[in-house]
Amino acid sequence: MFAYIVRRVLYAFPILIGVNALTFALFFMVNTPDDMARMNLGDKYITQESMDAWKQEHGYDKALLWNSQGEGAAKVTNTLFFDKSLRLFVFDFGQADDGRDIAADIKVRMWPSLAIAVPVFIVGLLVNITFAMLMVFFRATYVDLAGVVICVVIMSISSLFYIIGGQFLIGKLMQLVPISGYGEGLSAIKFLILPVLIGIVSGIGAGSRWYRTLFLEEVSKDYVRTARAKGLSETQVLFRHVLKNTMIPILTGAVVIIPTLFMGSLILEAFFGIPGLGSYTIDAIRAQDFAIVRAMVFLGSVLYILGLVLTDISYTLVDPRVRLDG
Repeated sequence: MFAYIVRRVLYAFPILIGVNALTFALFFMVNTPDDMARMNLGDKYITQESMDAWKQEHGYDKALLWNSQGEGAAKVTNTLFFDKSLRLFVFDFGQADDGRDIAADIKVRMWPSLAIAVPVFIVGLLVNITFAMLMVFFRATYVDLAGVVICVVIMSISSLFYIIGGQFLIGKLMQLVPISGYGEGLSAIKFLILPVLIGIVSGIGAGSRWYRTLFLEEVSKDYVRTARAKGLSETQVLFRHVLKNTMIPILTGAVVIIPTLFMGSLILEAFFGIPGLGSYTIDAIRAQDFAIVRAMVFLGSVLYILGLVLTDISYTLVDPRVRLDG
């Protein structure tokens, strides 16, 4: 087990270097350091001297990948890529282009993101599995058909509709919760109720239909028919056998959610004014702040790889046939 974990961590480094290099290349294909200086200075008439001063102050006056004027290792180390990107591997995020400490921003903003993402993930998972099990229990009946129709309808509607409709109906007409904003401590709960509710409802369609497909495939197998022949009720068959044997694909699907638990929901945070990492990333993209963008992309990649490793380890807990040999 330990050897497997070490091997997977070592495999992650080339992936992270590739993601880092690709992000760096794509960003500077769109914006040169001169463009970044011009945008941050914001003056109508900007001289080359003022742009050079801004680049020198923020460390963008170096060569991108190869410093031909340097000597020895400085040809590589005294570059923009080495200074701005490779130090991310020790989680040194540096400063944003406006001077803010990125690590401090992440520590503050990750809690609002987690406050939305964790309830949406946990409650949404329970709701989707329960609804899917209900449809499978009443499979080939009008209950199953109605459930499938509801899932298709929910999937067909844009998430923006749920956000705008929820803000208008629950926030404005009923005035049950605030439409947007955020508070400190327990006062933040009233601001989180609506985005969490919308996040759960908007995900019921795709989630429940996918779990229904997994469960229907499992109930047609021979061991399920044997369990029924031994006298187990349909409820016991579904929860004791079917649900247990579909845990691997369920865990695999959960991997995609792990980065968003920390990174936050871009759309929900933007529309509801939640100061989380999702809105932080959107603001950085709008301002074309390369320092924040590369930090968030790198952080998302690390979390995704961590999720893959944790999922492989969890396979051994739900399926004894799976072994992680060193």
